[in-house]
Amino acid sequence: MAVELVFQKRSKLMSAVTDSLIMIRRSTTHIIRNTDQLLGTFFQPIMFLVLFAAVFGGAIGMSLPPGVKYLDYLMAGIIIQTVAFGSTTTAIAICNDLQKGIIDRFRSLPMSNLAVLNGHVISDLFRNGISTVVMLIAGFIIGFRTHGTSFFDWLAIIGIIALFTVAFSWLAAIVGVIAKSVEAVQWLTFIIIFPLTFASSAFVDPVTMPAGLRSFAVNQPITQVIDAVRALILGTPIGNHGWMAVIWSLGILAVAMPTAVWLFARKSQ
Repeated sequence: MAVELVFQKRSKLMSAVTDSLIMIRRSTTHIIRNTDQLLGTFFQPIMFLVLFAAVFGGAIGMSLPPGVKYLDYLMAGIIIQTVAFGSTTTAIAICNDLQKGIIDRFRSLPMSNLAVLNGHVISDLFRNGISTVVMLIAGFIIGFRTHGTSFFDWLAIIGIIALFTVAFSWLAAIVGVIAKSVEAVQWLTFIIIFPLTFASSAFVDPVTMPAGLRSFAVNQPITQVIDAVRALILGTPIGNHGWMAVIWSLGILAVAMPTAVWLFARKSQ
């Protein structure tokens, strides 16, 4: 009897993995075939990078430590901002699936509820990875340079960004499930992401902010992630930012993932 239970659990796990791989392939194919998403993946991060560097570089660059260019300081903030706003794609895709009835077809199949959400979240990781690479290439072309970043530093940067991307995509999945329309998704994600990205260390040092806003900016998750990535890029001491970035991301993931799965199961019944 115990052996049968073990095989049943293993069979369910393998089925969930197989279902997830199928959904990941489906969502990734949608990204590749969707010209609008591809254009956004390539051109939006470049536009943000060039625009912010040109508009704010002259004024803010003078307040930075000697030897640090604003473009080098900005890169970490732009990457994390792009990843955060990129999670909107996950929310929109889930909302579309629920609104267009495709979930009803999936429900008639012996498929894990987790598979559909996994497909959108992992494909979002793939898309944000492309955006990050494109942004780094564009940055190097216009003058961005790292400061003594080693191979292991790059591995740490990739790990922190990937973990944050997955955590924020699961948070966006909750929005996609509870929203009643794509328009609602866009407004809800804007309300959540805009304050977190702009009231952070993405573009300026929080020291320059008013006391109340500074306290919020310093102690919120996006600032910790940005400061960790920035320290690795600039070759400065990372301090507690690395651990705080990981803890915040894991905390968001631990809450958002089961919540999204539970809400999705109830919504798709």
